[in-house]
Amino acid sequence: MDVLIIGGGGFIGRKLAERLACEGTVNGASIAKLTLHDIVPAASPRDAAFPIDVETGDLSVAGEADRLVAGKPELIFHLAAVVSGEAEQNFDKGYRINLDGTRHLLEAVREADYVPRLVFTSSIAVFGAPFPDAIPDDYHLTLLTSYGTQKAMDELMVNDFSRKGFVDGVSIRLPTVCVRPGKPNKAASGFFSGIIREPLAGEEAVCPVSRDVRHWMASPRSAVGFLLHAAALDAAELGAQRAITMPGLSITVGEMIDALARVAGEDVARRIKMQPDPFIEEIVAGWPRNFAPDRAQRLGFAADVDFDDVIRAHIADELDG
Repeated sequence: MDVLIIGGGGFIGRKLAERLACEGTVNGASIAKLTLHDIVPAASPRDAAFPIDVETGDLSVAGEADRLVAGKPELIFHLAAVVSGEAEQNFDKGYRINLDGTRHLLEAVREADYVPRLVFTSSIAVFGAPFPDAIPDDYHLTLLTSYGTQKAMDELMVNDFSRKGFVDGVSIRLPTVCVRPGKPNKAASGFFSGIIREPLAGEEAVCPVSRDVRHWMASPRSAVGFLLHAAALDAAELGAQRAITMPGLSITVGEMIDALARVAGEDVARRIKMQPDPFIEEIVAGWPRNFAPDRAQRLGFAADVDFDDVIRAHIADELDG
């Protein structure tokens, strides 16, 4: 099986590539080749039993998607996107990357005249206030940001191209992924990771919202597990509705800080400084806080047990050795 990861230079793309390199198979099929594509060169995992090609380019540029699917990879993970805060501040860039890039990819697959499994990373940003205490699977999309709007439009395209038989797609609505390793990005949700990551690294972190802000989260380990499980789903189980809300943890900022204190100690938790930011507060206020992801659970998706384990996983994966 040939596998393509678009957005292979991002942290989820990197972790997915490492998992594929370690296991060597997807859904029981041996991986013959892995291609990592991003705007900048992606880091290639070591010790893979198959060749890995690293490609650079902009998916939104005409012809780039055609080049990527010319070899007809059977499995495509589409992770590339302009993140939420940047998409809100740079309207044109958000639509060019998040909408046009996805359409170019779908059209390229259609023109290549084959039907790969496409796993697209959508977001819980397709939902916005007001919403019920726990958002059910059949809840309507309530878009309050440009990023959420772009992701919803992508979901609809994946549905329609799948309905027409041009692609075998599935869109997974990821929770906010926490704890993200590396440096902060322009995502409005970035502070959720920062208030854990920086204190664990011995640095101060700024929390721009109050302790009672509640959000829906999953660990990087769970996110990679979602992607691989989505790649293996039977199309008959998916039916016509190809977008699925992933399971996660509904947790407040205060509960996150309390978990950090339990796992790493009170001195580490005291490195978090509460400094309200009206721009971030306004965006976060419209985000969903809790879900009832019954369909995902019936399909076999599983998330983290508690946030203490999320922190321990970050320490094990990013800080120990």
